[in-house]
Amino acid sequence: MLVKSSEFVTSAVKPSQYPEALYPETAFAGRSNVGKSSLINTLVNRKRLVKTSATPGRTQLINFFLVNDGLSLVDLPGYGYAKVPASVKRNWGPMIETYLKWRETLKAVVLILDIRRIPGIEEQNFIDWLMFYRRKPILVLTKADKLSRTVQIKQRKAIGAALGMDVSALTLFSAKTRLGKPEVWSAIERAVLEDHHEHD
Repeated sequence: MLVKSSEFVTSAVKPSQYPEALYPETAFAGRSNVGKSSLINTLVNRKRLVKTSATPGRTQLINFFLVNDGLSLVDLPGYGYAKVPASVKRNWGPMIETYLKWRETLKAVVLILDIRRIPGIEEQNFIDWLMFYRRKPILVLTKADKLSRTVQIKQRKAIGAALGMDVSALTLFSAKTRLGKPEVWSAIERAVLEDHHEHD
């Protein structure tokens, strides 16, 4: 994907605040501090399109971005961060669930995992949930540059085993080295095109 333009559109909490559903959408989800903002910024060749925060759990809104006037990228709030107040956590679930369940232009969900962590029940539930609602999950393992090649292979296998997935479904990514950037874009483009053909 050759990115010619990218811009912030709006932030939303509920459907009435979403932008008009004009373009195919790809959402980005993952635990707080997993490198979600860095991933999106790397994909669109911008340093600060998505603001990165030193405090995990800071993004508490659904943020919509438009790329090349034809593709929408959606940054979902991170989950699983202990310091966030319980009242905020309670609101996150329904907010994200409503978006993922009902947004008609949503074509794929990029689930971001830190390669150094073995995913837990939250990630497994999230993938099952996406499958149930026929949302295509694209799995990306970030922060790959922090591990040696040998350890990367080992972790990728262990994460695949934990999720019951083939390692070929897990893309290694590094915002620092740009490793995996073309593969992530290809997966997004495939998801958008596949969906388009199904509706033709």
